[in-house]
Amino acid sequence: MICLCLVLATLAVYWQVLQHDFVNFDDDLYVTDNRRVQGGLTLEGIRWAFTTFHASNWHPLTWLSHMLDCQVYEMDPGRHHLTNLLFHIANTVLLFFVFRNMTGGLWQSAFVAALFALHPLHVESVAWVSERKDVLSTFFWVLTMSSYVWYAGRPAVHRYLWVVVFFTLGLMSKPMLVTVPFVLLLLDFYPLNRFMLQPSSGSASSQQRPTALRLIGEKIPLFVLAALSVAMTIHAQKQGGAVASLEVIPFGARAANALVSYATYIGKMLYPAKLAVFYPYPEKLPVWKIAGACLLLLSISFMAIRAIKHAPYLIVGWLWYLGTLVPVIGLVQVGGQAMADRYTYVPLIGLFVMIAWGVSELMARWRLRKIWLSASAAVLLTLLAATTWKQAGYWKNSLSLYQHAIEATSRNAVLHNNLGYVLAGQGLLDDAIRHYQEALRIKPGYAKARNNMGDVLARQGLLDEAIRYYRETLRIKPEYAEAHNSLGITLLKQGKLDEAIRHFQKALQIKPDLALVHNNLGMAYVEQGRFDEAIEQYQYVLKSQPDNAVVYLNIGNALTAQGRLDEAVEHYQKALGKKPGYALAHKNLGIVLIRKGDIKAAVDHFNWALQLTPNDGELRQILHQASRLQQQ
Repeated sequence: MICLCLVLATLAVYWQVLQHDFVNFDDDLYVTDNRRVQGGLTLEGIRWAFTTFHASNWHPLTWLSHMLDCQVYEMDPGRHHLTNLLFHIANTVLLFFVFRNMTGGLWQSAFVAALFALHPLHVESVAWVSERKDVLSTFFWVLTMSSYVWYAGRPAVHRYLWVVVFFTLGLMSKPMLVTVPFVLLLLDFYPLNRFMLQPSSGSASSQQRPTALRLIGEKIPLFVLAALSVAMTIHAQKQGGAVASLEVIPFGARAANALVSYATYIGKMLYPAKLAVFYPYPEKLPVWKIAGACLLLLSISFMAIRAIKHAPYLIVGWLWYLGTLVPVIGLVQVGGQAMADRYTYVPLIGLFVMIAWGVSELMARWRLRKIWLSASAAVLLTLLAATTWKQAGYWKNSLSLYQHAIEATSRNAVLHNNLGYVLAGQGLLDDAIRHYQEALRIKPGYAKARNNMGDVLARQGLLDEAIRYYRETLRIKPEYAEAHNSLGITLLKQGKLDEAIRHFQKALQIKPDLALVHNNLGMAYVEQGRFDEAIEQYQYVLKSQPDNAVVYLNIGNALTAQGRLDEAVEHYQKALGKKPGYALAHKNLGIVLIRKGDIKAAVDHFNWALQLTPNDGELRQILHQASRLQQQ
């Protein structure tokens, strides 16, 4: 019955995500713009998953999970969200059983699982497709704990192997599991009681020290795996440029932010308001906030240590919280955020344990204890469920997500930029410009916002203004491949071919695999009459995008310009094979067929093109002339 209630409550709160869309915050990296993931489970995709550092991480099982979703669900965002939700439900139920088996506390375990299922801080991990790595890795985290409890009951090699297997799978889903060996040591202390806590003499007995060493020793394989994962992750994040240097964020600022983040997470656990997908890094933290965080952490630590004998769950829960946050607390700064709700998905379990067992013991002598506990838990969980339902609603799409996050935070340049990008995609260019301007007011050196501003100005036909923004972007960030590409496109529109080509070539020096830049460089070569070089660039694009109808069209245009009409026809037909409703391909194919003398076929293609673009006056005139030729 408890499991049924946990499942139904979680479904009730999160069912809405099945109607949600992908968001343009990392979902493009993981799914919507990732050709290899969209290709499903293939040998090439599996090899890529195990060898890539894409998105500045090495997590092959996460990639395979997304590939399987694409193979089964294709690009239905609701179904991708469903997979996250199912993992969250599985994690909730498994967590309940693990704590029930370890502690024997039925209702305390149920309360921990309910808090885990329904707390608003966990919405980000569940409602964000890109955070599949959170729910997937936690699934293996809890299975690792469950296997360890089984092993600890009667140690045996085959039981320990299951611990190693699940731990390895978890590390291959997200490297945050590197703290699992320390968590297992905490569980050895309580509730498994594998340490000897009360030696017969005043000092540690001769038997206690070997016991502690043995417990540490049996986890050496896990520590080795964790160390390998740490090394792999640091390499991946450095290669992806995700790790901020000490020159950018000094260690003192990182330590101060870490202390404040520890305290802020506790505050948001108790009062989950103003939650956002991105919290900007503070320019400077007030001394009172740092001092207050230190005082809070020291006070809880003192209380937990003082109660270690009669309430060991306090020190275990507290060290669980402190320790599991270490990889993401910002001492090694990855990304530009000060903190993130998703980082609390596992760490809050420690605080939930402190609350569940602490409140139960605190009220042990109260009259009507069960009634008070039941009523309080029901009210609390109802409030959390309502808040979680509301928070999950903000993840409906990128627009609602960013609008809410901007309201919940201050001076958030990243989200103003992201919201501007969404608005530009909807054609609301003036609104987009206002948000880009706000992002640049907050952070004048923000290269991405400056580049995006140039893109919008170029779309408005203000090419000189756009070029000014692109050049300023490249002054701030010279190795910004996308800005070189954008500047090249704008120069191409102005007929400045040599300069445009130089910027396309520079972009490819920085990122050789940018298919869009190869295509643009091919277009520039066509303008210069360098058709063979253009075709070479287009063919490079087809290696990674074999279904790109536009590229087949471009090759057909280059071949037509060279008078290679039979080959041009072949490529136009390939473009139409990939995209049957491609009006321009029908039109260009018709023009080539006229040159080849096949007037009837040309007229058929012009008619198809005109059905697709009935307002194309030039096409209507070409069709009229072709029809006259056919009548002759």
